Amino acid sequence: MAESHTSGKTIVAIGSIPLIMTLGNSMLIPVLPKIKSELHLSSLQVSLIITVFSLVAAFSIPVLGYLSDRFSRKAVIIPSLFLYGIGGILAGFAAAQFSNAYVWILVGRTLQGIGAAGTAPIAMALTGDLFKGSEESKVLGLVEASNGFGKVISPILGSLIALIIWYGVFFAFPVVVLVSIILTWVFIKEKKKEKEAPGIKKYVSGLLSVFKHEGRWLFTAYLAGATCLFTLFGILFYLSEILEKTHIIDGVMKGLVLAIPLLVMCTTSYTTGSKIGKDQKLMKKLIVLGFIFMTVSYGCLTFISNLSLFIAVLALSSLGTGLILPCINSFITGAVGKERRGFVTSLYGSVRFFGVAIGPPLFGWLMDWSKVGMFLSIAGFTFLVGVLALILIRVKSHPEGEHSGFLETAHGR
Repeated sequence: MAESHTSGKTIVAIGSIPLIMTLGNSMLIPVLPKIKSELHLSSLQVSLIITVFSLVAAFSIPVLGYLSDRFSRKAVIIPSLFLYGIGGILAGFAAAQFSNAYVWILVGRTLQGIGAAGTAPIAMALTGDLFKGSEESKVLGLVEASNGFGKVISPILGSLIALIIWYGVFFAFPVVVLVSIILTWVFIKEKKKEKEAPGIKKYVSGLLSVFKHEGRWLFTAYLAGATCLFTLFGILFYLSEILEKTHIIDGVMKGLVLAIPLLVMCTTSYTTGSKIGKDQKLMKKLIVLGFIFMTVSYGCLTFISNLSLFIAVLALSSLGTGLILPCINSFITGAVGKERRGFVTSLYGSVRFFGVAIGPPLFGWLMDWSKVGMFLSIAGFTFLVGVLALILIRVKSHPEGEHSGFLETAHGR
């Protein structure tokens, strides 16, 4: 019973880590118009507050993934959380006190981007280290659900904090981070490394061998995860625009409406992670089914203008995303043995960040081109990725109780 109790606290600690990363962009989105007016910024300048964070994170993730393999997960996660909090404090003080606040806000967001790189992707690798089999899939589902829950509450929180003071959202980051630091420090106990980590030359050689033998399905899995985040943030950007311009819905109410598809995704992610266990055949079926749901949803949205019906049909794509992501997480986390897991999961996290970064601007460009063209293009793209997943994602069988990496043979273990 005591071991189960400890395990529960460990799961809560791991679940808090991706929640922090999600807040980085989503909590700021409803505050951006206020930042733009207060600091007299252009649309491009204010968008950089989001873009800088995502791009810095995307490029930093592989480096921190390697360091987590070389040393330990906690040795990367805890300093990353501290850096994330410090970046928020710097941006907040700059907004409140500095005459050239914008430049220092970007510096603070850069620090936060580096910090975010050491959170959710490393938490995925840590989950693979600490949990096995069906329990691992369940915890990965919770990690994805935590990520989704952060997306649900963050626009609402950002809107509420902005009612008090517009730059208060920056100071909210270190408060939330402190909770995660304490949980991670106290409740996550890593296993000691059985052998010394390989040098960088041997490490890179092993990774090249992995991608040489298994690259097709692994990159397809990366593409599937990035597609989910790209379409999710893109459609939220579109929905945010039509809520404000077409339906005159703004503020906290706008945040609540945006939360509906995210809540569907969050709930589905947790349920999926709880049910899939180690059944890779089921995972692959759910991935393909998820892309079918997304394709049908985006295809139908082309012809819908009623807001209630639009949200209901959009929820089908969120259901698809909630089916796909926990399954992809399980495939990616089990792709290699423990000594290279941090890099492989971090590269996946990096690709997801690029998906987040390009979603809003690309959807914005497509909106200016054609609403019909936008939805049909996205539906065609999700259909193509679903076909690639069906053809290229490989299912491998494991002896009961073993979970030492799908790709062990690729690096000669």
